[in-house]
Amino acid sequence: MAPKQQITGTVLRAPVATGSKSERLAVVLRNKAGGQHILRRVGGNAFRDQALEALVGKTITGTGFLTGQTFIMDKWKIEGRK
Repeated sequence: MAPKQQITGTVLRAPVATGSKSERLAVVLRNKAGGQHILRRVGGNAFRDQALEALVGKTITGTGFLTGQTFIMDKWKIEGRK
């Protein structure tokens, strides 16, 4: 398994897999460089996760595993909170 990583970015809803049978609007994490990863939570539903939906519009630092285009988080911190 890949080593754990930390990624900071803004959580957004964005189209993924455009033009394929898997095309959908997904929750993604977009970093400052403009790269983005489909966001999943360990143990969460791959297509609809209310905990991730609640993060849309927020900047977070997530800890987890990067696998292909998907970042599977096991914890996160909302940035800018004290």
